Amino acid sequence: MSTSTPQTPPPASDTTGAAAVAARRRGGWPAVAAVATGTFTVVTSEMLPVGLLTPIGGSLAVSEGTAGLTLTVTGLVAAATAPLAPALIGRTDRRTALVLLTALLAGANLLSAWAPTFAVLVAARVLVGIGMGGVWALAAGLAPRLVPARSVGAATSLIFSGIAVASVLGVPLGTYTGALAGWREAFAVLGLLALLVAVALALLLPPLPADAPVRARGALRLAADPRVATGLAAAVLLVSGHFAAYTYVRPVLEGSAGIGAAMIGTLLLVYGIAGVVGNFLAGLGAARSVRAVLAVLALGLAAAVLLVPWAGVTVLGAGALMILWGLAYGGVSVASQTWMMKAAPKDTETVTALFVGVFNASIALGALAGGWAVDGFGGTSTMVLGGVLALGALGVALVGRSPERKAAAAQKG
Repeated sequence: MSTSTPQTPPPASDTTGAAAVAARRRGGWPAVAAVATGTFTVVTSEMLPVGLLTPIGGSLAVSEGTAGLTLTVTGLVAAATAPLAPALIGRTDRRTALVLLTALLAGANLLSAWAPTFAVLVAARVLVGIGMGGVWALAAGLAPRLVPARSVGAATSLIFSGIAVASVLGVPLGTYTGALAGWREAFAVLGLLALLVAVALALLLPPLPADAPVRARGALRLAADPRVATGLAAAVLLVSGHFAAYTYVRPVLEGSAGIGAAMIGTLLLVYGIAGVVGNFLAGLGAARSVRAVLAVLALGLAAAVLLVPWAGVTVLGAGALMILWGLAYGGVSVASQTWMMKAAPKDTETVTALFVGVFNASIALGALAGGWAVDGFGGTSTMVLGGVLALGALGVALVGRSPERKAAAAQKG
């Protein structure tokens, strides 16, 4: 990239420029909180069918397995949409784009609530995937444009806390609403929440003019950067390893420890709370040494997953491992995003979109690999597979190219 002459104004992506400073002053923590609420809404929208598959299937005359496609299609569409979003949005102000994408998410949830047939519901979930991929691609890397440099780590943690909080509160509340009033009402409530978030984003975000024109091939160029490639490889192994194991943790705990459904619900709640804590701890640590944090998270995840079939044979042992698991995986998103921003400090939007696409594809890959393992070798094999993949991520984080020096050089420049 060429350097600016004294007569050329700094680009919008230059976080030391006057435009960026002014944007941060008008944004600040209220804007960060609005974005965090947006990520909460996005993740809750994606995962809501998990607790509603039975009533959805019964109402629309499809099996629970078929109803599960409402989750799969959303993740796949989001994975395809996210890397292309910045290029497709073009020069549109990012505040305007986020408001419109969140409004699309609201409309998709309201369409889901109305859906008279399963085909209409699937179409609505495709729209959820488009909105989700676009929102994540733009929102995940916004912290440097909203707060001073010293607060970027904490702001990024808050934005990514939407993932963990959605798991702890969003999905259970949606399931409760579905049980109390019906699955359509659960989607309707979420649609109204998304509309409120769109209004909050319009009011609280400062103008966010686009960076230099983003082209689709820019993502391919960044993926070839050894520092970016290392972070992406570690994320793929961590996310796919987690979902290969976590998708089937209930039958494993039921089989190895004889834990009942009510206690498993409690353990998953404990896991979710630990995930929220892990998110903020990892965000603070990653601002200092992202390689060290990612390595610790990979080691913690590997230990927790591998020990479940053997040490998780009592409620106490299972509880301790679920806390460790939550602390470790809860920090993966924010640590990986911090790695991306340090690896490509001048291409934050493009590298974030690339990361979001890879992340969502890894969820589908992990669930698929776990299903293959459990069908072929039994529930314990999913824990072994998840642990081995996490150990692979540990090796990648330790041996691969670190982004720390590049980030330091960019700040000096």
